[in-house]
Amino acid sequence: MDITLFHAALLIGTGFLAGIINTLAGGGSNLTLPALMVMGMPAEVANATNRLGVVLQAITAVFGFKRHGKLELSDTGPIMVPTIIGGLAGAVAAAYAPSEWIKPLLLGTMLLMAFIILVKPAVVAPEPGTLARKVADTPSSWWGLGLAGFYGGFVQAGVGFVLLAALAGTLRYDLVRANALKMLCTLMFTVVALGLFIYEGLVLWMPGLILAAGTIVGTHLAVKFAIKATAKTLKWFLFIMTLCGCIAAMLN
Repeated sequence: MDITLFHAALLIGTGFLAGIINTLAGGGSNLTLPALMVMGMPAEVANATNRLGVVLQAITAVFGFKRHGKLELSDTGPIMVPTIIGGLAGAVAAAYAPSEWIKPLLLGTMLLMAFIILVKPAVVAPEPGTLARKVADTPSSWWGLGLAGFYGGFVQAGVGFVLLAALAGTLRYDLVRANALKMLCTLMFTVVALGLFIYEGLVLWMPGLILAAGTIVGTHLAVKFAIKATAKTLKWFLFIMTLCGCIAAMLN
């Protein structure tokens, strides 16, 4: 695929914004997927190629949050298991399901999250200092994390909102720690999904790496912001990004 200077600038720019949005909330793929499809990629190829940037931005975020002591590692094993299983199932579904299913699923998820944040914001934004629960003591978290993994493996766009709902809603992590764990979960199931897409020959490496360069820079800056921002600021950012995700899902 020929990549023009305009295409490279578009991918780096949207990747930069997506890195910020995905690290602090979710829905950055609503920008990157259309940018990839502008280049002439079919939806399934854009969906697969986008995962390369997601993996590299997740690695950047995980190391950033860990360096600042905000990545909770005591319960990561039990958190990862249902997430990875769901991600693998979602990736298999994405590889073989009609691409027409993506938009309704994305739109429905965004509308549901916007409704939850509007009606009961404490579900996804516990107060700082709230004691986190263990997966072993919270059976409902298995379903939440498994569904989040499936959604991420299938669509990717907006998975941050779903993971935050599972991590903050069922396990009661505050938004900073939930965002850190969200990026770790995203890394795990996206690696699984990316491996399957590479096997299926759906990943275009050059545009994917150009996109990833932008996401890495945006993610690095977003981690620094997340560490310093107040819970109220992060909550409002999450709400605004959810509304933007709804609009993007309707327009794409």
